[in-house]
This record gives sequence, C-alpha cells and structure tokens, in this order.
Amino acid sequence: MSIRPVKQVIQSKPTMEGAGVHLRRAFGFHNMSEFDPFLLLDDFRNDVPADYLAGFPWHPHRGIETVTYVLAGTVEHADSIGNNGAIGAGDVQWMTAGSGIIHQEMPKGDAVGRMHGFQLWANLPASQKMTAPRYQEVKAGDIPEITDDDGTQVRVVCGSFWGKSGPVDGIATNPTYIDVTVGPGRRKTLPVEVSSHAFAYVFGGSGKFCNASAPLSVPTEGVQWLDTHPPAEADNRSLILFDRGDEVTVQAGDDGIRFLLVSGKPLQEPVAWYGPIVMNTQKELRQAFQDLETGKFLKQS
Repeated sequence: MSIRPVKQVIQSKPTMEGAGVHLRRAFGFHNMSEFDPFLLLDDFRNDVPADYLAGFPWHPHRGIETVTYVLAGTVEHADSIGNNGAIGAGDVQWMTAGSGIIHQEMPKGDAVGRMHGFQLWANLPASQKMTAPRYQEVKAGDIPEITDDDGTQVRVVCGSFWGKSGPVDGIATNPTYIDVTVGPGRRKTLPVEVSSHAFAYVFGGSGKFCNASAPLSVPTEGVQWLDTHPPAEADNRSLILFDRGDEVTVQAGDDGIRFLLVSGKPLQEPVAWYGPIVMNTQKELRQAFQDLETGKFLKQS
C-alpha cells in the first residue's frame, strides 16, 4: 500500500459570484491539470443572509457537471427544460449540463440564517459535451452512511466505498465523492483509486495528512524537516491536493476532523473555459456564446 504524498495545502479564498453571493473558492481557473477532471470547488457556508440571498439568477452552462451538496438551509432551483425544486440539509443535486441548460439557484437560510454547502464543477469528456442535460437529485436519506468500528463516519454521495455505492451514477469520470468524519485524536487510512486525481477539503475541526509512506525520521542536526516529510496540517477551509498512491492517511486533531474526499479519473483533454461554459477548443467556446446570442443554445432532445 502506498500513502499519497501531499502536493499542496491551499487555504480557500473569499470571492463573490452570482448576484452578489459571498463565498470562498478552494480552487478554480488555475492549475486545471492538477485537479483534472474537476474544475472548481466553492464553499458557500455563510451565516449572514444579506451575503447570499441574491443568489445565482438565470445563467447558462454547457460542457460540465455541477454538484451541489447542502449542509444547512435550502437551495431552490429551476431550469429552462422545466425542472424545479429545492434541496435541503444533507441533499445533493448532480446536474449534467451537457449540450446546454439555463438555470437559477437561489439559496435560503435555515431558521437561524445559516446557508452552508459546497458546489463542485466536474468536466465532461469531449464525447459527452453535447449530451442531453439531466438532473440527479438525491435526498439525504438516500445517501448511504457508514460507521466504522473506530467511529469514523462516511457519507457516500458518488462512487463505491467500503462496500457501499452512492446513489449518483452514470458519471463519465467515475468519481468518488464522500463526506468523512474522524473522531478526536484518531488516525485513519482511507482507500483511493490509484489512477485517480484526489483532494480533500476540510470543513470541520483539524488534522494532519500524512505526507509519505515511509516512517518519519527524528530530526537531528543536519537533517531538516523538509527532508523528513512531516504531516501536512489542515484546518477549516483548507484544501489538500494529493499526489499518486492508493490511500490517504489523516491524524485527527483534538476536536476531530470532517472533510470531503473527492477523486476522479483525469480526462487529459484540452480545456477551453470561459465563465459557466467549458469546451475543448476556442472554436467550440465561441460557438457556445454565438448560440446564446442567436437563441440556439438549448438543443432539442
């Protein structure tokens, strides 16, 4: 077994999207090959309604999938092909934009004004960029929850993990998307498909992610910490990008740790990206925006 070394620890950065929604971006628009097939991860946890209620009014998507995971509050959605509804605490919406969709997402806080959740963008391979749009909306009760012998808890949104399969299916990049909680002071090793790119995003507590398979040597004079690969500390709103290997190991802090662990098969295809539209070439990107201008963006199924 080979523990994945930590390539980078990134603190999410404040940004603003939609009609004025304050959120934090863990990654997006840069180092795309490092995260392939994923494009962007936004953390929209916010306790101030004025900072999120304006929401994300009608806007287009083509060539990607968006994954919305809600922890508190609700997100009401509607689209150009007649879908509408709301997802609440523990629910997931996996939207495959495919050939094109125009939709809106409007966050609403819970009884005390909290709106907590995440949105992940996943790329579509060239062969599926122009497939028909579809939604997979999954309620909290339909997401498998596993509790290991040591108390570690895992919710399986997508992919297979510890003998359970998530309810989201038919995704080209064969991703695994899990929500992991490790108790205070516990050390836990989790399997990850060796050929996938993988990252973790911490949103509760803190911990240290092991940075090498070999045991750490004791630093002495002449031996620097850099040479011994110490574990990488991560706290709330930290993203950990892993190198290759078939497992990740985390040592939870005094308050435990909760994080998303996401992995997927890299597409290794060219990316032409502007705003909510992601294609393979600049010609395809220009065509998408021309379609928007001429009313041809929505394709007939």
